Amino acid sequence: MQDLFSENSANLTHLDAQGQAQMVDVSGKAATVREAVAVGQVRMRPETLVAIQAGNTPKGDVLATARIAGIMAAKQTANLIPLCHPLPLQKVTVEITADPLLPGYQIEATVKTKAETGVEMEALTAVSVAALTLYDMAKALEKSMQIESIRLVSKTGGKSGDYTNLGF
Repeated sequence: MQDLFSENSANLTHLDAQGQAQMVDVSGKAATVREAVAVGQVRMRPETLVAIQAGNTPKGDVLATARIAGIMAAKQTANLIPLCHPLPLQKVTVEITADPLLPGYQIEATVKTKAETGVEMEALTAVSVAALTLYDMAKALEKSMQIESIRLVSKTGGKSGDYTNLGF
């Protein structure tokens, strides 16, 4: 089993020759502009959506708090996700849009840097924490809300090139 693992581990950048987790050495890579966009959603009952839109929630401004939490989370990704590199982020935006057809909210995070590695994890972390914060801020109204479909939709820059996935 170890021999098969050793053979395949050459392609796994986060594993050393012994199969141990390691932080990837990006010191030889050029710093380039990189951007990633991630999305997710929070599904809820229609009356919960109406209450949030009206600002009628016990904890205050749900959307502003969730937006700020998402931005702060992107900046802390290296502290939350093992083996992520701390990156100088030049741009983090979190947009939270009401979707009556869901019903609930669509969340989109865009993260941009000029660095040796990408910002996909920062964008995904921003969406995740924004969704969790939205849930926390509105759970007094509804505990059955569902956080769904968190995914990367695009990334630009880096050795692996551009990626787009709009097929959900």
